[in-house]
Amino acid sequence: MNAPMPSLGFAGIGLMGLPMCQRLLAAGYRLTVWNRSPEKCAPLLAAGARLAETPAALSRESDIVLLCLADTQVVREVVFGEGGVAAGGRPGQLLVDLSSLEPVATRVMAAQLAAGCGMSWLDAPVSGGTAGARAGSLAIMVGGASADLARARPILLALGERVTHMGDVGAGQVTKACNQMIVACNALVIAEAVALAERAGVDASLLAQALAGGFADSRPLQILAPQMAQSNFTPVSWHVRTLLKDLDTAVGLAREEGAPTPISGLAAQLMRLHGAQGHLQDDPATLVQLFRMHE
Repeated sequence: MNAPMPSLGFAGIGLMGLPMCQRLLAAGYRLTVWNRSPEKCAPLLAAGARLAETPAALSRESDIVLLCLADTQVVREVVFGEGGVAAGGRPGQLLVDLSSLEPVATRVMAAQLAAGCGMSWLDAPVSGGTAGARAGSLAIMVGGASADLARARPILLALGERVTHMGDVGAGQVTKACNQMIVACNALVIAEAVALAERAGVDASLLAQALAGGFADSRPLQILAPQMAQSNFTPVSWHVRTLLKDLDTAVGLAREEGAPTPISGLAAQLMRLHGAQGHLQDDPATLVQLFRMHE
C-alpha cells in the first residue's frame, strides 16, 4: 500500500516559484502557499492551493516546507523572523530550500533550525530558468542527509529531470555557485561575441544557428544570442541582480577556500557595472549593451 502524499508548503511565489507550484499542484500534492505579496498567489489559489497568512502558519499546515526566495537574508527572515517557519516547526518536518544562498550561512541556519524546533534542512538549488521550471526539466543539486533526500526526491522529481546528491548540507549551494560561475561567464562572452559580430557587419541573429552542435554551443547561447541580436529583452525571464548575487557568493566562497577565480571575479565586476547602469531588474540578455559601441 502506497504511503499518503505529504502536505506541502511553499514560500516565495516569484518567477520560479509560481511555475514550480503549478507543477506540484498538477502532480496531486496538497499545497499551501505564502508570499509577501499575497496577490501573486491568486493563480495558485484558483488552481486549488490554500493561502497561509504567515510562514509559521505555512509550516504548521505542512509536512514539508519548500522555499524559493531571493537571497540569504530573506531566507533567514522568513525562517527565523517573527512568525517565521521555525515558529511553526516541529520534529520530523523537513525544509527544502530551492533558493541560491551562501553555503556557510546555509550550514549555520540548518544547525539553528534543527536545534530550535527539530526540523531537518535540505539545500536544493535549481538550474534551468523559468522555462525549466514550467517544463519540469530543472537540474537540482542537493546537500543534506540521504534519508531526508529520500523523502523529498519524489517532490523534486515533479520539478526537475535530474536530482543529484552532492553531499552534506551546504554542498548543493557550493554546486550552484559553480553553476553560476559558468552561466555568468558564458552570458558575458556571448554578449561580447554578438556585439563583435554586429560591429564586423555579420548578421548576429544567425550566430546561434551557425554554432549549433559545435564546441561553442550551449543552452545559454541558443537562448541569449538571438535575444541579444534582436535586442529582445522582454519578458524578463531572470534578473541581472540574481546573477550578480550568485557571482558574489561564488567569489566570496572562493576567497574563503583560497581558490583563485580571476575570470569569475572579472565577470562580477562587469555584471556590477551593468547593474549600476540601471539594469539590475532586467534580463541578462541586456548584457550585450555593455559591449555595443554607440557612435
